[in-house]
Amino acid sequence: MTSSKPRKTRKDAITAPMHIKAKSLAGHLSERLRKELGTRSIPLRKNDIVKIVRGKFKGKEGKIINLNRKKGKIFIEKIVNKKSDGTEFEAAIDPSKISVRELDTSDKKRLKKYKSVKK
Repeated sequence: MTSSKPRKTRKDAITAPMHIKAKSLAGHLSERLRKELGTRSIPLRKNDIVKIVRGKFKGKEGKIINLNRKKGKIFIEKIVNKKSDGTEFEAAIDPSKISVRELDTSDKKRLKKYKSVKK
């Protein structure tokens, strides 16, 4: 049973083992993929193509180049912030702020449990 107290819920999320954190690193699917797969969200992977729907980079699309499971953030190609000295670095994006447009289908095991693959 999980607690409803914010303090305990945050602690559980922060101290969770890495295999649990990986599952919580999931993103909402686009309408087309939702109908195809029969699910609302899916755990994110490198090479998935996503669109940012909230924040400073809203409307931009790109491929996931890295996932930081420890911090729960994703990095998307061509999405960068600039420092005051002009150097650029990849911006860390929260997975709740993105929409998955295309999935990396190189791993067939990943999509096995969803509707479209069972057909």
